[in-house]
Amino acid sequence: MGVRLILSDIDRTILPWGDKRVSERTVRAFHLAQEAGIACGVASGRGVEWIPPFFAGDEVCIRTCVATNGNQVFLDGRKLRQADMSALLAPVVDVVRGCAHAGLLRFEGSTPVLAEGRIEDLTASYPAYAAVCERAGDGGALGLLDRLVGKANVFLACEGKDGALAPAPLEDTSALAERLGREVPGLDFDVPQPGFLNVMPAGWNKASGVELLARELGIGLDEVVVFGDAGNDLSMFELVENSVAVANATPEAARAARWHIGPCEEDSVADAIEALAREEWPFNE
Repeated sequence: MGVRLILSDIDRTILPWGDKRVSERTVRAFHLAQEAGIACGVASGRGVEWIPPFFAGDEVCIRTCVATNGNQVFLDGRKLRQADMSALLAPVVDVVRGCAHAGLLRFEGSTPVLAEGRIEDLTASYPAYAAVCERAGDGGALGLLDRLVGKANVFLACEGKDGALAPAPLEDTSALAERLGREVPGLDFDVPQPGFLNVMPAGWNKASGVELLARELGIGLDEVVVFGDAGNDLSMFELVENSVAVANATPEAARAARWHIGPCEEDSVADAIEALAREEWPFNE
């Protein structure tokens, strides 16, 4: 089968939980695909500014990418799409203010800014962002309305029996996403992991980013292969016939994928990309 575009999620798909960089083999596999004439990059919930360090600064690996779940799309370094959700976020603030242990992050470049909520809850839900986030200035959450917001996230913690904070369970996180979807016009919400929600303009997601790249490349969706592991990969799994889940994927993502490979920790995606670059088909029913 001819493959012209390969996109992979990052966290827990090519980057094991807790690691700071993908493996050298993964970087080499991306290069091999590109040398074989295949556009190869990432489809991630991460903002594009956050991604290069995962590849040891090798930006060649992300010149073509779908970042922030489709809010940013690049083809060979050329920006095709950039979201601005600033005028749509005020109702999100209203909802999270009424939810215990909930909050809202906005991003200014690579810097997360705590627009609403408590740093303690963010630390429980997403410690990597909490460690480097800044607090909103005098404008507070209302300052959302006077600057471009290309990436935003809702977080949700919960208090255990011992009083310690932890990420909210998946069912509670999903319930908050459903409530936001009902009450906030113009935005969509998905759940990549317990206690954390992605925010996108309505209709924008990884799938719409893949569609945009395919149109720009002049290829069909049957020439695309995508890899993932979680809820924010479902849209592209539903769109792309050759969708691939790693063995550590959530049950929902595993069910949605057509093909299945080994776990993230074994460089299973790199192994598959190397085969595709050799014009070999690495997937079996």
